[in-house]
Amino acid sequence: MRIRAFVVALLAAVSAAAPSAAFAAGPAEAARPAEAKAGPIWRPPVNARWQYQLSGNAAYASTGGINVNICAKPANGSTCVKPQVFDIDLYADANVVGNNHTLNTAAVRAIHAQGAKAICYVDAGSVEKGRPDYQQFVDWDKAHGNSLIGNAYPDFPDENYANINNDKGQRDFLLKMQEARVAKCVQAGFDGVEFDVVNTHEEGKETTGWDISPATQLIYNKALANLAHRYNLSVALKNDLSQIDELVDSFDYAVNEQCFEFSECDDLKLFVKAGKPVFQVEYKKSPSSFCSKANSSTWNFNAIKKGSDQALKDTPYTPCR
Repeated sequence: MRIRAFVVALLAAVSAAAPSAAFAAGPAEAARPAEAKAGPIWRPPVNARWQYQLSGNAAYASTGGINVNICAKPANGSTCVKPQVFDIDLYADANVVGNNHTLNTAAVRAIHAQGAKAICYVDAGSVEKGRPDYQQFVDWDKAHGNSLIGNAYPDFPDENYANINNDKGQRDFLLKMQEARVAKCVQAGFDGVEFDVVNTHEEGKETTGWDISPATQLIYNKALANLAHRYNLSVALKNDLSQIDELVDSFDYAVNEQCFEFSECDDLKLFVKAGKPVFQVEYKKSPSSFCSKANSSTWNFNAIKKGSDQALKDTPYTPCR
């Protein structure tokens, strides 16, 4: 991906915070439910309307900063509509709740009370300093010849690309860490999971610090999809447009940023053709420039317009449908 929306305020507020007890014992010992989420895996319909909120709003402190009652007029409508799917962070915003390890359980419960579903945002391809399990990544990196934590993500100095190769067991370690996080998603009551930064192979060694082959990326991404399904969660493919034809069968829906801005939406049609939704967001383009395309039978994407600062607050929010 070229630009990734992220909760900048979260990382700034909690970069020095102590890790939570749930992650202190290491990935293999991290909290894991005795069973995966009960019942069948939730898979959204192709035309499910969505909201993408990763930054909290203090006005909604009871739900960790998530505006679960948001209702907005669509681009070509006069009556407000509510999202059927919310994509929110695993953790409540530290600026709202005062710590970096409170699960977004209250928000998920409130979303469910609205009759909607919740997708759990976690980062699978980079290491973030503001996360409660950050020190485990640092310790593993130091113990294995600095082979895990790479270059800083462009414009995000508190986030570094992770090495998903496995010559020293990096990928095995990352998957154990992701399993601990997915278990937390289940604990919080989420219905699905979005793994971010899963297209490192497209960025190149100069950007990431690591030489990641397309084949290696496929191994990692498919392992993530299998991990989510083992816990009875549906799973999103985040961007990684170059490998959609090889991954569409493994993932339940797509989450995409800015494909209309960069004229690269064509590959995402494979998800819709397979009966799987595309949750799509634009930051800089006006709704009038892409919503008619997104709503057409040619695309049938669930597209939204969010703020140009990409902070992914509750507003602005303009759904196309």
